[in-house]
Amino acid sequence: MSPQPPHDIPEDKGSGREETNVLIEEPLGSPPPKAGRAGSWVPSPAAWFRMLVRELHWSFVLGVVATYGISQGLGGGITRVASDYYWKDVQKVQPSAAQVYHGVTSIPWMVKPLWGLLTDVLPVAGYRRRPYFVFAGIMGVIAMLIVSLHSKLHVMFALLALMSGSASVAIADVTIDACVAENSLIYPHLAADMISLNGFCASVGGLIGFSISGFLVHAIGSQGALGMLTIPSALVILAGLLIKDVHIPNFPYGQAHKKFSEASGKMLMTLKCPEVWRPCLYMYMSLALSVEIQEGMFYWYTDRSAGPSFSEGFIGFIFAIGSVGSLVGVLLYQNILKDYSFRSLLFSSQLLLSLSGMLDLVLVLRLNLKLGIPDYYFAVIDEGVSKMINRLKWMPLLVLGSKLCPSGIEGTFFALLMSIDNIGLMTGSWFGGLLLHLLKITRTEFKNLWAAILIRNAMRLLPLALLFLVPRSDPNSILLPADLLAGDDGAEAHRIGNVELTSLDMEKNSSTNSSLQESKNKEHLDVGQDDDEASLLANRG
Repeated sequence: MSPQPPHDIPEDKGSGREETNVLIEEPLGSPPPKAGRAGSWVPSPAAWFRMLVRELHWSFVLGVVATYGISQGLGGGITRVASDYYWKDVQKVQPSAAQVYHGVTSIPWMVKPLWGLLTDVLPVAGYRRRPYFVFAGIMGVIAMLIVSLHSKLHVMFALLALMSGSASVAIADVTIDACVAENSLIYPHLAADMISLNGFCASVGGLIGFSISGFLVHAIGSQGALGMLTIPSALVILAGLLIKDVHIPNFPYGQAHKKFSEASGKMLMTLKCPEVWRPCLYMYMSLALSVEIQEGMFYWYTDRSAGPSFSEGFIGFIFAIGSVGSLVGVLLYQNILKDYSFRSLLFSSQLLLSLSGMLDLVLVLRLNLKLGIPDYYFAVIDEGVSKMINRLKWMPLLVLGSKLCPSGIEGTFFALLMSIDNIGLMTGSWFGGLLLHLLKITRTEFKNLWAAILIRNAMRLLPLALLFLVPRSDPNSILLPADLLAGDDGAEAHRIGNVELTSLDMEKNSSTNSSLQESKNKEHLDVGQDDDEASLLANRG
């Protein structure tokens, strides 16, 4: 999703606490008496949810539900299935072209640092968050209406409209992550709870979205299903209008350029550090070399002669099982694997990713039928296992990225790292489209699909040769040199702010002494991404 970080920012250092965009009514202070370790199980989900509403303000929780649960989760699930059918049945493009278009629609997620910097340093009408929610929602409504109501939309305009819809989700994602990060800095003892809320909403929303997507496509067509996405966008507008956002009068817009320059300069300096650029290169290469041929598989799934001819409802069910597998991967990582070294975990997950790809080969060659396993069961198993292993690979990459963020621009830099990952995903998607084209896999011709799967699985082994770029340390280690860890004064760090700060791996809660919390805060927060982004990216993958 996520993916999927922030910020920020009083203008008056002396009165920063009053002007900071705080979404919490209670005073800064100690954690609840019974706050446990981050990642511990909450006995009563209902009581936990009420506690978050009480502590973090109901409008913030509504924003998380609208953005992560409805827009990214449910909307992302519907988009994934409906857009596949839209390219296949309405635009009637070849699978190679659909694979390329799938990568193009992710471009708005590659410029997340830009969205984040805008929400961070450029208020609109004195508000930092509210206008961006409203703008994102309006963009999504218009884009989906165009796709759904125009029966003969040119393919380029359709691609532009779907890109606008993707940008709508990305901007809302960055804005709510800014709110999450802001509250994480103010209430560090609730940071893990907020990340759990994000992940819970995204997972449940995605599961529901995938479950109903096929039935929507069957009942009202792919254009009608895409038109339904105006509802999540409208809810984002509503959340933006209601969210608690402090008004900042007389904002000095002349300083915006200076803030952009400061953040950009520090990001460039950090990227020149070997401890940073080497893991970044591995992240990009591991994703780019994991070529994606999902569109070829989708066309084969739904073909009446060469493939198993799965119905729309069953296609949605397959993706729903994939969402469950992805959630299982998160639980495995959190409870069993999170303390393993980056290098060992990435080696194992990359190897398993290549081996799990052989399940597609078994299905395409119909070997499962010779084993007495129907296509329906085997496809579900294939999707669940593949998405679980994909998530096991993705989680350490997120945590590794969180360890590479310098003080003062943690969220902005993490958004940059996620953009690098998105570029890697798009590269893999484009390579997959080229592979499908070279092997002459079309809407009705699939005789070389087995070769595409075999080449993809072999290419997934190539990142193993690049593991020397990844540090041997584990998630509890400090990777950055001391000069990058030493930030500016606290007010300036808030001023530059974060764009997409989340926390995947929390240390123990800070002391109940509020002043100690404030001084130690950044030592206890790991910048991570929700799977928001991870969820959304996993859904797109």
